[in-house]
Amino acid sequence: MIYRRKTRQISVGGVKIGGGAPIVVQSMTTTHPRDIEATINQIRRLEEVGCQIVRIAIPDESAISAIPSIKREISIPLIADVHFDYRLAIDAIRAGADGLRINPGNIGSEKKIKKIVDMAKEYNTAIR
Repeated sequence: MIYRRKTRQISVGGVKIGGGAPIVVQSMTTTHPRDIEATINQIRRLEEVGCQIVRIAIPDESAISAIPSIKREISIPLIADVHFDYRLAIDAIRAGADGLRINPGNIGSEKKIKKIVDMAKEYNTAIR
């Protein structure tokens, strides 16, 4: 038998995670989001094989501007994976990312992390 740690349930773009919900399949694209067509095609292939949440890298502002276009064409929640620049995390939330993946250790000061958390609360965006 597999033991699952007791967790609090959250929702990421309508997909329930934790709290006894079934395990969710998540994957990450290998394309740069500014190549919107290639990113959408890759996400659609992931959806076809059972992916329920997809993560995309957000290395720069061009990736932020691609989020709305990508979201319009996919049917699963989109997670923005952000490193180093807290402003990209805030912009990804504003652009409509369903969730955010950050590493607090490379984002910077506690003040920057708090700005991200405050924005996520305002937009009801999950953070991992």
